[in-house]
Amino acid sequence: MNWTEITITVPQKDTDEAAAIANMTVPYGIYIEDYSDLEEKAEEIAHINLIDEELIAKDRTTSLIHIYISECDNAMEAVEFLKERFRAANIDFTVNSIGVDDSDWNENWKKYFHTSEIGEKLVIVPSWEEYENKQGRVVLNIDPGAAFGTGTHATTSLCLTLLEKHINSGVKMLDIGTGSGILAIASTLLGAESAIGVDIDAQSVKTAKENAEINSVSDKCEFIVGDLADKISGKFNVICANIVADVIIKLFDNVADFMENDAVLIISGIIDLRKDDVLNSALAHGFKILEENYKDNWCAFTLTK
Repeated sequence: MNWTEITITVPQKDTDEAAAIANMTVPYGIYIEDYSDLEEKAEEIAHINLIDEELIAKDRTTSLIHIYISECDNAMEAVEFLKERFRAANIDFTVNSIGVDDSDWNENWKKYFHTSEIGEKLVIVPSWEEYENKQGRVVLNIDPGAAFGTGTHATTSLCLTLLEKHINSGVKMLDIGTGSGILAIASTLLGAESAIGVDIDAQSVKTAKENAEINSVSDKCEFIVGDLADKISGKFNVICANIVADVIIKLFDNVADFMENDAVLIISGIIDLRKDDVLNSALAHGFKILEENYKDNWCAFTLTK
């Protein structure tokens, strides 16, 4: 079997958090190079004090995290997932991949991204495929571009399944960490009056705007480059945050300021190991759990004030 190696360089102090995020992309573990305590470990484990000069020359301020993606899986989606999760967690990083060629981006996506029916109402259709809509589903055409969010990843499909239950005419929706814009666009296609998507990545916002045009909802969607909800004002009926556990926990501090009295907050991107941390924080901030949704090792929840 062929493999794609993805190597992420992060500050040594962020190794544990970055490794936890990286481990979300594969079921079988990752490999970490951390030389910050090389001398101590060499003495403790190997009982030696003579260390190869090449090892001594290693950078002690950064760590390297290695991930191996099988040829059966979508390495491009893993790369974009990592980029967006690291940005959301405010971790400096660089990503290098062997076997993933950015110049062949669209061809790489086409190998793995196919039409996918989600929930009871939606179907996600890549821009390069056709779909015979026998069930009368709401069709969302998506071209991922350089942004995470196709609907195929568990975190996104969980969010969409919950989202479709709460969107109706007159709803104003906010999508925090919008990525490809899929949640905001789906909301307007399902009948929302308007949707605003915010993301710290300018490339994601560009892709989201293009996807809104593809789906003819540019007049209902607005996408903004910003950090969480810093550039947003007003109140919303539905707010989605498909990001990471630690950022969602921080979001609880002020997200209620953007919620109408009967609003719902849909959160996703939560690995099962962090479920209790997130829910305990939600309860401590006065939120009530309305719905739970699970897929693979991921969790998503609908909350209300």
